[in-house]
Amino acid sequence: MQDAVTSLIRNYDTTGRYLDRDAIDNLRGYFESGADRLTTAAVVNSRSAELVKAAAGSLFEAVPELLLAGGNAYTTRRYSACLRDMDYYLRYGIYAIVAGNVDVLNERVLQGLRETYNSLSVPIGPTVRGIQFLKDAVKASAVEVGIEDTSFIDEPFDHMTRELSEIDI
Repeated sequence: MQDAVTSLIRNYDTTGRYLDRDAIDNLRGYFESGADRLTTAAVVNSRSAELVKAAAGSLFEAVPELLLAGGNAYTTRRYSACLRDMDYYLRYGIYAIVAGNVDVLNERVLQGLRETYNSLSVPIGPTVRGIQFLKDAVKASAVEVGIEDTSFIDEPFDHMTRELSEIDI
């Protein structure tokens, strides 16, 4: 897993360049948002079950047929698997927020996930919506603790959404 600093330096080293203004600006932005990234991670750590429950509630309200007989969250086993997966997305999303880099998502979450879900007949659309509800819950929690600019929260959740989506959103 790489963080924003390691990734940036690797890219410049590969091309044999000194850090230019863009690189310095990117690093400055990463470090300036560092305290907010860590505060967000701490908030999520203390509220993870609550955030997953809220996101799942929003998902099942938006797509109630998931809970009906034949739906992918019907039965306790499937419902639990849905919550487990949402918890994975939240945890790895927070890793990516702290790192300022989505590489961990590609390596640990997304590689082959769409194919696995398709083979198990897990619907991708509701999964994508659930990830977006997680993002909304994390952003709301960050605002509650005084973080004004929550834009850094978007990147990992939007990345997961884009990679899983069958269409551009």
